[in-house]
Amino acid sequence: MEIEIGRGKKGRRAYGFDEIAIVPSRRTRDPEDVDLSWRLDSHTFDLPLLASAMDGVVDVNTATKLGRLGGLGVLNLEGIQVRYADADDQLERISKMAPADATRGLQEIYRQPIDPELVAERVRQLKANGIVVAGSLTPQRVRDYITPALDAGLDILVIQGTVVSAEHVSTVVEPLDLKQFISELPIPAIVGGCASFQAALHLMRTGAVGVLVGVGPGAACTTRQVIGVGVPQATAIADAAGARMQHLLETGQYVSVIADGGMSFGGDLAKAIACGADACMIGSPLAKASEAPGHGYHWGMATFHPTLPRGTRVKTSTIGTLEEIIVGPAHENDGTLNLTGGLRTAMATCGYDSIQSFQKCEVMVAPGLRSEGKRLQQAQSVGMG
Repeated sequence: MEIEIGRGKKGRRAYGFDEIAIVPSRRTRDPEDVDLSWRLDSHTFDLPLLASAMDGVVDVNTATKLGRLGGLGVLNLEGIQVRYADADDQLERISKMAPADATRGLQEIYRQPIDPELVAERVRQLKANGIVVAGSLTPQRVRDYITPALDAGLDILVIQGTVVSAEHVSTVVEPLDLKQFISELPIPAIVGGCASFQAALHLMRTGAVGVLVGVGPGAACTTRQVIGVGVPQATAIADAAGARMQHLLETGQYVSVIADGGMSFGGDLAKAIACGADACMIGSPLAKASEAPGHGYHWGMATFHPTLPRGTRVKTSTIGTLEEIIVGPAHENDGTLNLTGGLRTAMATCGYDSIQSFQKCEVMVAPGLRSEGKRLQQAQSVGMG
């Protein structure tokens, strides 16, 4: 239903995770009977969890650990890992920058050119560790660096930007023809981000096996403030899930919807899947791991843009190991640890045993859900994350 913003403009009401609630059904289930696995092309993963291609979150070590836990780490193939052989030195340098100097300092560090040899080397390192290897490139640079990545054994390509469309128009450069590029690619591709039914549907028609949904919800992203663009995640995911159904009816091809950003707690993962996501891509929750390469800091992929940064460096608290954050055990009560345990329990509580069945659960609008009856927690700053 459209709401009148003014006499000359109407708009839909959209919802974020904090404004919706998952409704329990008539059935409950044992958590041990819940299957969290999902499939992406020929690859099956035990956990519906991807680590964002951010330099403070994913390096060879964390991608390897996540892969062995059953998830998928996406390495930024335009980031610090492929600009510097001594990437750890640069990451430590970033962690020591004063807040007022961080953006300029990041811009300076990222001026170092990408080294195609390092692109190949990082992929080879991951491949040698026996995991599924995923790497991220922007549409502007994917043609420049895909060859060394493929030659080194890349398994999944993520073509990623703040907003990626299937119909980029330019009078300055020749735009990437996503459909043609993906059709010629020997490996499956995920594309995004997007935040609407029509944009998601068009991306699905390019031949991508997965679509990233999310524009600006990340903890380190300032896109919504800098350019005013974005859609609350619950609505964006539900719209993309509708596009997935339309595309399935048209082609018989199922394209995975991957919620990208805006999730901090196990309950957020559950709400994302309840709205229609097949998997969740997260960054800041994993930046809190003791193994995270950011040394206690997290920043987005557009933080270091040379002329219009759309991200910031945020400080994160180390709360546990990568394993504790993803699969537990949890020693805190706010949902920031054992994220997939929270998801599993939500599915069991509502009686669902698979990701796709949980997408059918009842959801209602509940803007007071997190604060209702929680005055003591709020006053004492406990249990709220």
